[in-house]
Amino acid sequence: MNNMTADILRSMNQTIFAYILLLFCAAGARAQQIQQYGHTSGSNLPDMPKPLQLAQSTIPGLPTPQVAGSSGLTWDQVKAKFEAANPVLKSDQSNVDEMKAEEITAYLRPNPDFTLSADGTQLVPHEGYWRPTSGTQVQPNFSYLHERDHKRELRLQSAQEGTQIAASQHQDLNRNMLFVLRSAFVETLQAKAILELAKADLEYYDKIISISQDRFKAGDLAQIDLDRIELLRVQYESEIQSAIVNLRTSKIALLQLLDDRTPVDQFDVTGPFDFSGDLKPLTDFEQSALDARPDLLAAIQSIEQSKTNHKLAIANGSTDPTFGLWYTYNPSFYNPYAQQTLGLSVNIPLRIFDKNQGEKQRTLIDIDRNQQLTDAARAQVFSDVDSAYEQVRSNIALLIPYRDKYKDQATRVRDTVTFSYEHGGASLMDFLNAQSDYRVVQLAYLQLVGAYLTAAGQVNLAVGREVIP
Repeated sequence: MNNMTADILRSMNQTIFAYILLLFCAAGARAQQIQQYGHTSGSNLPDMPKPLQLAQSTIPGLPTPQVAGSSGLTWDQVKAKFEAANPVLKSDQSNVDEMKAEEITAYLRPNPDFTLSADGTQLVPHEGYWRPTSGTQVQPNFSYLHERDHKRELRLQSAQEGTQIAASQHQDLNRNMLFVLRSAFVETLQAKAILELAKADLEYYDKIISISQDRFKAGDLAQIDLDRIELLRVQYESEIQSAIVNLRTSKIALLQLLDDRTPVDQFDVTGPFDFSGDLKPLTDFEQSALDARPDLLAAIQSIEQSKTNHKLAIANGSTDPTFGLWYTYNPSFYNPYAQQTLGLSVNIPLRIFDKNQGEKQRTLIDIDRNQQLTDAARAQVFSDVDSAYEQVRSNIALLIPYRDKYKDQATRVRDTVTFSYEHGGASLMDFLNAQSDYRVVQLAYLQLVGAYLTAAGQVNLAVGREVIP
């Protein structure tokens, strides 16, 4: 009995000594943290870096991404490179150049006609006489069609207006493709931020695993709890691999738009991944859109071209005379002394049946059709601006509490529960829940920032120019 009591006392003394030693180690680590990081709140681990300010850390088995800002392209550089190299834009610009070349054709004058005729050559002898060329008359003839009622000028005006419409449509294509480019750029920035967050989470969790292993060795943690903690690491590794795939996919999409064959690992972009709570009134964006939308401008220009085409249709219904001039040598006239003569002619079509009535009616209808299309385009502008504006406003309303409250609150809860768990004041389930809540909040914030930047791109798309950087 005395031996058993002694063994129990000896075991209790060892347990108390181990616990006191653990407290001293925790206090030493806490003092080192205060000295190194200059704060006293939270656990004995360094504070989690903010997701938007994370440094590029290297984890074994993962590719090392380029450091943003060293050689990454900014948005302005990406946009300039896109406008200079994208094959779709370049091919559409060729269409504008073709329309410009058609202006030359539209303003050309009709070519004059030249006819050379010979008549009066004797084929067979008659009454014993055969003089085959003595009666041959040679006649060069020049004729020219004279266009009346300013047909040529109206054709040129219609072609010039067609070029203006093509240029506006090219700008509209550029507007839509810039939105696609900006979306790919934002997705790349978001993928980078999520990858940095996942790497920082894994780094933080590895320190938790190290502390848990020390607690297990000290007898303060069960084997099953340590196994659960170590098994959870696979989720962090999976998140990193998914983030790497998303980042590379976003870069590939961006390189395709830039028509760039740079290897993915050597390509990077950089820019602010944040939001601004300042938003101008809706009416400012609507007025800017009415002034800047190229598709609305193209619709208005189509009305003017249809009016010009109607004038041209009326002009084409008028009569165009053809003037002729010819010279005749050795004519067979009653005047035996007229060896060289000059002739004139005027050819006037009699437009009794065909007065271009169908084209006049068609172009008149086309004026009304383009007016209706312009009204529809104007209504679409208001709809696009209102929808995009509401989306940005909604994202800002969600982001502000995340920035001002939820992010810091999630960090504080995570650090407090972690500190309690390290010292036996919180259960494993509480620790895992706090860690999960922190990751959910930080990831949701990054996704909301990405949604805001995409919505800002939609506002720029709706307005027709960049009004939200």
